[in-house]
Amino acid sequence: MDYIRLHLEPLDHNKELANSSSEDEDFFASLKPTTHEASKELDGYLACVSDTRESLLTFPAICRFSIKTNTPLPALAACERRFSTAGLLFSPKRARLQTHNFENQLLLKLNVRFYNFE
Repeated sequence: MDYIRLHLEPLDHNKELANSSSEDEDFFASLKPTTHEASKELDGYLACVSDTRESLLTFPAICRFSIKTNTPLPALAACERRFSTAGLLFSPKRARLQTHNFENQLLLKLNVRFYNFE
């Protein structure tokens, strides 16, 4: 819980950054601890009985923190490998291949190690 309290951004955090005049103040403004309101918002969220997405939207600081921490970052190597394999499959001889057939061939080519053809 302490980690969440420390990394929870207050509601007016962007306004504080816009009002500061020098670059040093901007840097140190981002290191300020969260306000008491954000901590109270966390307590309110934990006391909330509902577990739906709509209940999360009623707590904006918690919602921003959830999006920031739960967003997966794509792996570049895996994306490049898929595009490379797709480029090998999509040749001039297969230019008229329908999309669902192309996707199925790509899926089979990328997962050939899971199939036992013996």
